[in-house]
Amino acid sequence: MPLPLGHAAIGLATCETMGANEHSSSRWGMFVFIVILANLPDVDVILGLLLQGNGNLFHRGPTHSLLFALLAGALASHIWRLSTRVPRMSFLLCFSLVFSHVLADMVLTAAPVSLLWPLHVYWSPGISDWGSVTHAVLFQSIQDAGIIGACLVYVIILRLMRGSLKEQRVAAVARRRSR
Repeated sequence: MPLPLGHAAIGLATCETMGANEHSSSRWGMFVFIVILANLPDVDVILGLLLQGNGNLFHRGPTHSLLFALLAGALASHIWRLSTRVPRMSFLLCFSLVFSHVLADMVLTAAPVSLLWPLHVYWSPGISDWGSVTHAVLFQSIQDAGIIGACLVYVIILRLMRGSLKEQRVAAVARRRSR
């Protein structure tokens, strides 16, 4: 099950896939915004803890849906208008970052997500109090090492392939000019 570090790594790999890293003026601002969007669906855990002391109260419900990813992506792609500190990102990138969380939970965990909410809704069973949520985030994140490693290997391969393609394009342009 991906925890915040795993979702952050998946979000960074998603951003790299879309080639969005090169277009940011503030690398730290971009990094923070990517991490926030990649973890945004788990805001339901925080809401459950604040309202009832149970992080599972709303978990895997509406925030783990296609509709939430669309709405959050639309909002996030325009939030840069409120502050110059927020990086300007396209709707597609913002949506993809939020939806990467939903997909990761679908693929990497056994518990269902509410992908087609409001048509279907699933909730995480059990009780997850402040202590268990804090313990999971701080001490069980080691399980995200495999996800982080896989994302790192993926990004390296992607960059190598892009570099190779760029070299091929430069060589092709040089051949055309020499004719």
